[in-house]
Amino acid sequence: MLLWALNPENQYGYYVFLRWVCFGIFGFLATQTLANKMQGWTWVLGITALIYNPIFPVHLTRGIWSVANIVSIVIAIVSIFRLPNTNESKLKGKKEE
Repeated sequence: MLLWALNPENQYGYYVFLRWVCFGIFGFLATQTLANKMQGWTWVLGITALIYNPIFPVHLTRGIWSVANIVSIVIAIVSIFRLPNTNESKLKGKKEE
């Protein structure tokens, strides 16, 4: 979705929907990192969620939003490899018992 947001011909409704989705995903990831005591990631993901906050929106120019979207894509990709998988954590806990 963030990659598609770089298309300047999208309708305004797409960006509203994008804000809700990104806010939810990055907010969820921030709470997961908080539970796993990963303070640095909690800050990064929490701030990213706040940037996409649909309730109190941040108003930026199209150029700055393009940069924010690219940075958010990088954060999302890196988080896939750096954050623990909750399913793997549950399996490890069961194996140790």
